[in-house]
Amino acid sequence: VSPHGPVDFNQFTINDSPTLAGHFYNFGDFQTELVFKNDLESIEQIKNTLTYFNHDRGSFKINQLPFREINLKELDHGALVPLYYLSREYPKFKVVPIAYSYLDIETHFKFGKILKKAIESQDKKIAIVASGDLSHRLTPEAPAGYSSRGKEFDEKLIELLKNKDVKGILNMDPDLVEEAGECGYRSIIILLGVLDGLNWQPEILSYEGPFGVGYLVANFKI
Repeated sequence: VSPHGPVDFNQFTINDSPTLAGHFYNFGDFQTELVFKNDLESIEQIKNTLTYFNHDRGSFKINQLPFREINLKELDHGALVPLYYLSREYPKFKVVPIAYSYLDIETHFKFGKILKKAIESQDKKIAIVASGDLSHRLTPEAPAGYSSRGKEFDEKLIELLKNKDVKGILNMDPDLVEEAGECGYRSIIILLGVLDGLNWQPEILSYEGPFGVGYLVANFKI
């Protein structure tokens, strides 16, 4: 799940291009090029599950979860950076690129719950990568300028994750989230939706802000 893909404000985006590729030319790296196969089977299952639950299903009734399909070979850097490191450890895997929307937070959580149902219906190992940065406003030199609330947001979110306080994360002050200038909050919300009902344990691997942007790396074990 990436914040830097082709985001549509009013619907989630699923990229069904059979071949996916990207590079880091814009960052001065003219040697690294990555190519992946799309997991079209999983995409079909996700689409079918979304379509099914976009109707009244008793106790699992949800609001409409609008989504669109696109066919775009090029992957964005929000997807490429984690995939670069994963590919060094696991040379063969398929990818399902998803971009979040700007619908409300509860809808993103529900979208994650639907993804979980689509995953559980398949007999394969699947990892969810929630990509995105925390605050872009940690220092005066930061890309989005400085706000003291940037550090406040990062520290609060990390503490809530450590405590598995999903309700607290879902109900974070919208003004704080906005002032932090983040781009990873919705990705994390989708991930928490996938983890809903599972016995998961958070492992904070690292956090740093060398360029005025908060970079959190965490593993969620089930």
